[in-house]
Amino acid sequence: MNESLLARLAAVTDEEKRILEGSTVDMENYASGRDSVIDSKKMLEKGRLISIRPHTRFAPFPKHRHNYIEIMYMCSGSTTHIINDRTKLILGTGELLFINQHASHAIECAGQNDIAVNFMVLPEFFDVALSMIGSDNLLSNFLIGSLRQSGGDIGFLHFRVSDILPVQNIVENLIWSILNQQSNYRQINRITMGLLFMYLLGYTGRLELEQTHHGANALVLDVLREIEENYNAVNLSELARRYNVSAAYLSRIIKQSTGCTFKDLLQTKRLARAAKLLRESRLSVQDIIAASGYDNTSYFYRIFKERYKTTPKSYRQNS
Repeated sequence: MNESLLARLAAVTDEEKRILEGSTVDMENYASGRDSVIDSKKMLEKGRLISIRPHTRFAPFPKHRHNYIEIMYMCSGSTTHIINDRTKLILGTGELLFINQHASHAIECAGQNDIAVNFMVLPEFFDVALSMIGSDNLLSNFLIGSLRQSGGDIGFLHFRVSDILPVQNIVENLIWSILNQQSNYRQINRITMGLLFMYLLGYTGRLELEQTHHGANALVLDVLREIEENYNAVNLSELARRYNVSAAYLSRIIKQSTGCTFKDLLQTKRLARAAKLLRESRLSVQDIIAASGYDNTSYFYRIFKERYKTTPKSYRQNS
């Protein structure tokens, strides 16, 4: 990270000075009421959808929840987090931690050189990011949905991306933009977040997420990754054998985690791919059908028309 930016974030705050004099973290500065829910109204200026603050050091940060989505980025050093009373993880330099707005979260005492930035984000801020990465992206829908949903099994997303230079540059640019509020910073910040998600979707192999139901979340993420990368050949039975589970179990946890069956997810991806090729290529419809993983032309025409309310030929002409 840029040295001057890091020095600015490392400056000891008034709250930290009080802690060094013997005080503790005063939750009244953060939360409204007695239920330890950190309130976006206290943390964000009126009308703002995103803001940042350096993480408070020199004392443990008590267990709490948020009524917004929190993203922590570790600029230097490390911090130790306890999420939903059951998962303990260490956030290292250059790593990102996304916290579901309904998850409980506590942080052990950070030292002077443990510099972290808290991004406080209202869910609607991600609308531009979603439009940039595309609604047909199953991975993005799953990951962002897990952050925006009211509850669910996934309390956090932990990206180990300290060695991915574009990710580091994008996060640093976002921090700089929020701190300095240059012209058009609101739109710049939204687009920068979209770029961050576009890169992170390429590194889901570096993603750790909350392991409940015997690792079901990680298994579903692997299945979605397979659909994204091998949509024209993947099938449920083969995946079940690969992961040493029954097809019935795999089908059930996919439905529980995404709200859709494996067949529906695969069909959504294949049809979205076909629609993209119709819009952007000069391939024949027959070649597009084959490239999308279908070998039954009449079946493809029927389900395409059900989804897009028109024939492939008309869809191409209208696009």
